[in-house]
Amino acid sequence: MLSSNRQVPLSNSPQHAVNRRAFFGAAGAGLAGLGWLASPAIADQLVRQQKRVLMVFLNGGMSQFESWDPKPGRNTGGPFQAIPTSIPGFHISEMMPKMATRLHKHTAVIRSIETSNTDHKDVTLYAGKPVVAGLKMPSIGSMLARELADPLSPVPHHVMFSNYLGASYYESAGFYGTQWDPINIQPGDVPAKPPFKIRDSLLRLAPEANRLPPGMTDVEHMHRESLRERLTRGFVQGRERDDVLLGHNAAYARVRGLMDSARLFDIEHETQATRDAYGPTPFGKQTLVARRLIEAGVPFVRVNRGWWDHHGQNFEFHQEMVPELDHVLSTLLDDLAARGLLEDTLVVTFSEMGRTPSINNNMGRDHFSRMSVTLSGCGIKPGVIHGETDADGNQIAKDPVHLNEFFATIFQAVGIDHQKERIAPDGRPVPLTAYGTNPVREVLA
Repeated sequence: MLSSNRQVPLSNSPQHAVNRRAFFGAAGAGLAGLGWLASPAIADQLVRQQKRVLMVFLNGGMSQFESWDPKPGRNTGGPFQAIPTSIPGFHISEMMPKMATRLHKHTAVIRSIETSNTDHKDVTLYAGKPVVAGLKMPSIGSMLARELADPLSPVPHHVMFSNYLGASYYESAGFYGTQWDPINIQPGDVPAKPPFKIRDSLLRLAPEANRLPPGMTDVEHMHRESLRERLTRGFVQGRERDDVLLGHNAAYARVRGLMDSARLFDIEHETQATRDAYGPTPFGKQTLVARRLIEAGVPFVRVNRGWWDHHGQNFEFHQEMVPELDHVLSTLLDDLAARGLLEDTLVVTFSEMGRTPSINNNMGRDHFSRMSVTLSGCGIKPGVIHGETDADGNQIAKDPVHLNEFFATIFQAVGIDHQKERIAPDGRPVPLTAYGTNPVREVLA
């Protein structure tokens, strides 16, 4: 169990200001050709004003009964009790005592999400429609990255930490083109050691190719890139609408920025107190890297935490995993708030589905299309509890919210018109959310 009395160090100290100037000064020195980073003070101000989204995706399907929507004393309730929160009349699982004391500060909870999904699929990340009339749609992450990215920024525009347990549900830019796909930080594959047959995963906190290969100097790399650019200029003529070619060139164009951003992925640049605050778990470390990326201006970062698919021993697994989520999420929100970043950063938690009210013969919960989600920070009215389920959690009793409405709420919170259209390769206009969709205005500030 992680210590409950660790505090995130406040970040408005003189020392923190010095560290921020040093960081942006180093970035500016490495990328002197990009004018907006020429002054650390200007860079700091621009980054602070940029809207960002940090998504914690609880893949496998976290149980709403053991987190945001407990039903103690009911046949569906399970063994855990509910505790009061800082919002009068609202209770959450006893396994989330830290978030219980913080909900009034930054967070809104929606307990009435209807996903129409009861399987381990990525459809939730595409508002239920990965393909529309033969057109491959972009994921929520790719849409947000495209809308929020600064085209001159040297930092990555979309980063995803693949899960080290279970499926990760890949983000795809669809018809937007591969330049809006994420930098996917995947765990390493560790061969099984006899007599064991199950392979293990090696935690990675940075992309593998964010440094020059051994034996290549920085000057040599720049010469190679210059040659590639000259060859590309001739080849691209007459092919300006080729999405594959454009995506390929965009990826190469960001290589220098990615290498110069290598330090962002290194938590050794954080104080020991900050590393201790997030904790020693892979999820805690990935979330700390995600905060570093957000602080540097990366517009969309997704951290996966799984695997929540507990058809057996649901309560034992949740007893281990929910307190970790409670600790890491509360630490993240405290840290972002202390650094002055939360007012421009939206933190989202959700899954591809929820868990059934019924408890099966293996003391597990099965797949369920209804779930609870949270929204914290940028554009959100804190302390709002929207929607509710019936006494046993079988049905949505009040204010159902469908995925398109949930996505519209995310867009609106960070200042994006959710009905904005992008033009598909075949010429048709495609809105960010389906025509006629409305956000959940009750949770918006």
